[in-house]
Amino acid sequence: MGADAEGLYPPVEPYETGLLDVGDGNLVYWEACGNPEGKPALVVHGGPGSGCGTGVRRYFDPDRYRVVLFDQRGCGRSTPHASDPATDMRHNTTAHLIADMERLRTHLGVDRWLLYGGSWGSTLLLAYAETYPERVSEIVVSGVTTTRRSEIDWLYRGAGRFFPEQWESFLAGAAGTPRDGDVVAAYARLTEHPDAAVREKATADWCAWEDAVLSGETEGATAPYTGRAAAARLALVRICAHYFSHGAWLEEGALLRDAGRLAGIPGVLVHGRLDLAGPLGTAWELARAWPGSRLVVVDGAGHLGTAATRRHVLGALDAFARHGGTTPAPGRAR
Repeated sequence: MGADAEGLYPPVEPYETGLLDVGDGNLVYWEACGNPEGKPALVVHGGPGSGCGTGVRRYFDPDRYRVVLFDQRGCGRSTPHASDPATDMRHNTTAHLIADMERLRTHLGVDRWLLYGGSWGSTLLLAYAETYPERVSEIVVSGVTTTRRSEIDWLYRGAGRFFPEQWESFLAGAAGTPRDGDVVAAYARLTEHPDAAVREKATADWCAWEDAVLSGETEGATAPYTGRAAAARLALVRICAHYFSHGAWLEEGALLRDAGRLAGIPGVLVHGRLDLAGPLGTAWELARAWPGSRLVVVDGAGHLGTAATRRHVLGALDAFARHGGTTPAPGRAR
C-alpha cells in the first residue's frame, strides 16, 4: 500500500481493539492496525493525558507494520477517566504506565517492538526502554523530552519571558502562588478541588498558557489545548499537573544518566530547532548519551513539527520496516 503526496499512508481502521485490565480498577484501551503478521510497533502518546489519535496510524506502512496504540491510564477511552473527580490518581504514575506497557506487550504476544512517540511520549517510552531494553527493537522520537524538573520549570516559568502577559495570567490563576513559588503544584491542587467551577477555571487557565507557548507555531489559528472537548481537557490538565508536580516520579536526570542502557537499540531523534516548549538542548544531550542514536534537527520547526519533521519521522519508520537493526542514515527521509 503506497503513501500519498505528503508521505502519509491511507487511513486504516483497527483490526482488533480491547480493554486490558491492568489492576487498581483500571482498564486500558488498546487497538491494533495494519498487518497482524507485520513488524510490531507501539505508539506512546503525549500529554501526559492526551490519549491516542487516529492520524498517527498513517505514519506506519500497513503492509509492513502491526502498529499498536493505547490510551494511558485516565484518558481517552481508558477507564476510569480523570475528568471524573472520583477517579483515584494514586495509581497513575510513570511506574504504573511502564507496567501497563509491559503487560500489553505480553497480552499481545509481542517479543520486541519498535517504540514511537514524542513530547511526554518520549519520556515514557525512554523510561520503558531503559527498564526493558531487551523488549525494544528500535525507537523513533519526534520532540524529545525527559521531564526533568528543570524542563518543567522552563515550560511553566522560563518560557514566560517570551509571553510575559500570558504568564502573568497563568500565575494569577494559581490561587495566590508567589512568583517564585511552585505554580505547577498549585494547579495540581486546584484540579483536585471539590468545586467543579474551580477545577474548570484551573483547566481553562492551564490550557490558555499551553496555547500561548505554541502560538508562534499556530499563529493563533488553532488552540491545541483549549480546543479539546471538555472532558478531554479536564483529564489532560489534571493528569499533566499530577505528573509534573511530582517530576514524573523520576530522579532528576535519570533518563539521560541511564541512556547507556539503550546501547544496541537503533534510534532516530527528530527535533525542531525552534521548539519553545521543549528546547533542543535535551535532544542534544540524549543523542550524546545514547550510543547508536541519530539526532535530526529540523530548522524552522517547533514543538508541533512541520512537514519536514513528518518526512523525517516517516523516513525513519519506513527504513526500520524495510531493514531494521541499524539506524537509518541521514537523507533517507522522503
